Amino acid sequence: MKGKKIFITGGAGFIANTLIKHYINDNHITVYDNFHRDTLSGSDIANHPNLKIVKGDVLDATALTEAMKGAEIVIHAAGIAGIDTVVKSPVRTMQVNMIGTANALEAAKVNGIKDRFIDFSTSEVFGSMAFKSSESDSTVSGSAGEARWTYAVSKLAGEHLAHAYFKQYQLPVVTVRPFNVYGPGQTGEGAIQIFIKKALKNEEIHIDGDGSQIRAWCFVDDFVNCLIRCVENPKAIGESFNIGNARAVITILGLAQLVCRVLKSDSKIVFDPPLSADIAIRIPSVEKTKEILDFKAQVDLEEGVLRTAEWMKSSGFIK
Repeated sequence: MKGKKIFITGGAGFIANTLIKHYINDNHITVYDNFHRDTLSGSDIANHPNLKIVKGDVLDATALTEAMKGAEIVIHAAGIAGIDTVVKSPVRTMQVNMIGTANALEAAKVNGIKDRFIDFSTSEVFGSMAFKSSESDSTVSGSAGEARWTYAVSKLAGEHLAHAYFKQYQLPVVTVRPFNVYGPGQTGEGAIQIFIKKALKNEEIHIDGDGSQIRAWCFVDDFVNCLIRCVENPKAIGESFNIGNARAVITILGLAQLVCRVLKSDSKIVFDPPLSADIAIRIPSVEKTKEILDFKAQVDLEEGVLRTAEWMKSSGFIK
């Protein structure tokens, strides 16, 4: 894809950063972000001539609409994520993920986006027992008042609204549901990057709960490979996709042990009380991405851990 004008909310984040590197040489990209989390500024593309940076908030509808002018493709990756943040700031979580998405969709409609609008949702919409969840499975909103579900509900509302814009206004929407994405550039609260950071320093690794929770881990390069197909393949329009690696399945305790083994760490594993209602199992069905987008994840867990650890050491992430 060449010569396109791409607008990315949350463009300073690590997933967006990986996507920008793929497109930046042949396309013009505008990043719209409040830089609460920032992978972009310290990267090798921060000063690229094809990159424009607008510091702004998705809750500012006027500024968002103005900044989006001239765009052909919108990647809406802005949002509140991370269980610690969600528990501490449930109101802001709901506002940013619901109202921010509503603002982005309306701005895209006003600006006549014709090529693609990618909406980032979450695998948490499948609830606490998500085993080989397919895109057509029922979503779960959880009990009101339980902090964990604030995030899932806010993202699910965004999904419904995005597809309403597709049906009513023919906005070329695609929804992606990431399943535990990790890798170089990740900041914040991701389990793998926290475990790796602790392991490299031989510090205690803390696990919320008993560590029996099961996850499927998707390396960021794989995720972005599928995301590119969502941007460029016409068959993706109007669809939702679970994006993950169904082979890289492990318990949280097993993950901590794997990280320690692969990195030859002496870290001790410590168990803490759970922060909130937990997700027992989260594994995607990846049949739809294979059938429609011809996508299959390539990076296995050990390789991904090693590559992430190398980035952390080389980038000065470990201090």
